Amino acid sequence: MTIGTEHEFSINDPQFNPLSVSDTILKTICGSFKSEILFGDVKLGKELQKNVIEMVPRNYSDSIAVLEEQLVKGIRKFSHVFRDRYQLLGLGMHPTLKPEETAVWDHDEGEYYEAYDRLFDIRQHGWLNIQALQVNLSYTGEKDLVAQYNRLRCLLPYLIAVTAASPVVEGRSTGTADNRLLYYRENQKEIPLICNRIIPEKVESVHDYRRQQEEIFAELRKRDAEILCEEWVNSGGVIIRFSRKCLEIKALDEQDCIRSDMAVCAFIRTLLRCPSLPVETEQDALLALTEEAIREGTAAFRPELEGLYTRAWGHATAEERLYLPFIRERIEHGSLAEIVRDRFEREQEIGPILSDLAMALRMNRPYGTG
Repeated sequence: MTIGTEHEFSINDPQFNPLSVSDTILKTICGSFKSEILFGDVKLGKELQKNVIEMVPRNYSDSIAVLEEQLVKGIRKFSHVFRDRYQLLGLGMHPTLKPEETAVWDHDEGEYYEAYDRLFDIRQHGWLNIQALQVNLSYTGEKDLVAQYNRLRCLLPYLIAVTAASPVVEGRSTGTADNRLLYYRENQKEIPLICNRIIPEKVESVHDYRRQQEEIFAELRKRDAEILCEEWVNSGGVIIRFSRKCLEIKALDEQDCIRSDMAVCAFIRTLLRCPSLPVETEQDALLALTEEAIREGTAAFRPELEGLYTRAWGHATAEERLYLPFIRERIEHGSLAEIVRDRFEREQEIGPILSDLAMALRMNRPYGTG
């Protein structure tokens, strides 16, 4: 199975104040305000909000280690080019940013952003303060596609729990592990079908999925927003990208470093390889589990996650077993959100935590390890 990832990092000054300078960075590198550029072993790209930059491996691969190598080189090159001018930071949200403190990308694709703003008001956290790890998984045909899609929808609550990494909003610990998804699931509430409370409905065929997609398109056309009738408009936790021939998982918070992100990829891929899994399949049950995962992170699911981990280990390749122990750490000691929240509530100071997280990203060493 070929895999690709997309990583969203906030851009900060040395004191971790967010900077709306993605366009400045891209122009510094290539001489113009391009929305995506090659940058050594990675591609750098813009996001809606100018305080975030996306990093993508230059090539998809069936090797997680190859993806990790490309991305680590990209981060090192970024650090070499910009020195201490900019600090990159993971997490699912920037923990101190207020929406009015950032800016929207204004160099191209403005017609899409104008449509989104007219329908949903993009000047809020669910649009301007979100950082996701997106995982793209190849499929071989319709049968494989449908099977993977339905398996992933059932795994989403557990994956959300393990990857929760947004416990602090505007400098305040909210008590919720995954605030990004709280905002994300509401950011297009005027057309609920677009996000469908994160968990998509089960499908029996590609026709089923296209029918659901057409229902979204019909709602957009009613609102004179046909420009948004594209496959990427679907904001569920997992969607199908027919143009790329892949499934795209959108429900995961960005983690602390590339090694952690790759561990998540290994966990997902091994679980997809298991012949069967003891997980819920019914929609209401999955929605209830997702609420728990958003609130509590791994604390709500430790026995279930331990069972999934055991099955994943039994179906992992030698390469994947190099990464899976990082997932075991998350299961035993809590998601990144739980670890950050506990330290912040003890120390009541966010700066040192962010400094350590930025170091974790630069050194590719999961936060809190040796």
